[in-house]
Amino acid sequence: MEKEVDIVALGELLIDFTEAGYGKDGMKLFEQNPGGAPANLLTVASHMGYRTSFIGKVGKDMHGAFLKRTLQNEGIAVDHLIEDDKYFTTLAFVEIDENGERKFSFARKPGADTQLRKEELDPTLLQKGKIFHFGSLSLTDEPAKSATLEAVHIAKDAGALISYDPNYRASLWRNEQTAVQEMKAVIPFADVMKVSDEESLLLTGKNSYEEAAEELLSMGPELIAITLGSDGVLVATTDGKEQIRGFATEAVDTTGAGDSFWGGFLSQFLSLNKAIDEMDWNDLRACARQGNAVACLCVQKRGGIPAIPKKRSNGVFKSTYQKINLISVHRRIGQVNTDRKRKKKLTHEKKISCAASFLLVISIQNTYGSVLRNRSWKKI
Repeated sequence: MEKEVDIVALGELLIDFTEAGYGKDGMKLFEQNPGGAPANLLTVASHMGYRTSFIGKVGKDMHGAFLKRTLQNEGIAVDHLIEDDKYFTTLAFVEIDENGERKFSFARKPGADTQLRKEELDPTLLQKGKIFHFGSLSLTDEPAKSATLEAVHIAKDAGALISYDPNYRASLWRNEQTAVQEMKAVIPFADVMKVSDEESLLLTGKNSYEEAAEELLSMGPELIAITLGSDGVLVATTDGKEQIRGFATEAVDTTGAGDSFWGGFLSQFLSLNKAIDEMDWNDLRACARQGNAVACLCVQKRGGIPAIPKKRSNGVFKSTYQKINLISVHRRIGQVNTDRKRKKKLTHEKKISCAASFLLVISIQNTYGSVLRNRSWKKI
């Protein structure tokens, strides 16, 4: 069957009520932001010009209607987004600390996203996707768990590349042991996997990201990307491991950072038109740098989908990331410092040259129309 959709994603679509200061009476304010990890990823790919489709369930309520309009406005197909009047749209309240890191409280007992049934899946759509992406939040409860596993099998049998992001949220699982068991159970179905630094250690019990990457590869995927926050990403295949550095920035809210990274990574992968085992390290670095650049811009705003950068025109990405590839820095795995807490702040003299930073900033600004203030690259 012809692959008519570039990325199909299944999972949660929810409201992130993000901290937004205080009212005149001193009461904390929360801002309604559309979010959900699979939807965040699809938004990046859609902004890059790729054909995307979302599978999931929201409530037939004001929040569900808002989320459906949002996806439509982002160019994501919503033919398979179900509005269910029996359940309320899932809500997440997001508290943000001074470093932009988040703490979540969920209203999901049950949320509509957990109520997707496998009988509601459309096999034809799953068979038409080049990439099928899913996460672990749709594995926490039935019937969504069975629907997710059914979708994975249908897409894989049809030849889709299977993409997986564990996206661990402790409060949504009965306990940590159950979460680890369920998140690990689906890894053998994945061809490529994005995982955070903390998740990689949680899932493997290892003490370093390099060891964690090797363990995850042994479970079946061809490629593992361990995101390292401001330090970029550790990319691992059976041919080796390499850390590709990120871009220094001032984080306002890290919601959607990992999703936007993976959306950028997969979009670059699609542009190469190669199988994973056909990619060399120049290809992998290009994917990682594009992901890092998108994530760098995403964390400068609050919320998930609203923070994902928009491009001015479809044709500008290729030249932009060619420039990034020319001036980006990376290092081999032997130089990776996995104990990031011990790293000292970089001085001005240790940062990469202003000329390279200026070229990067102008290049990204031309793409997204975003203002990057006092940005520079960290030196390896």
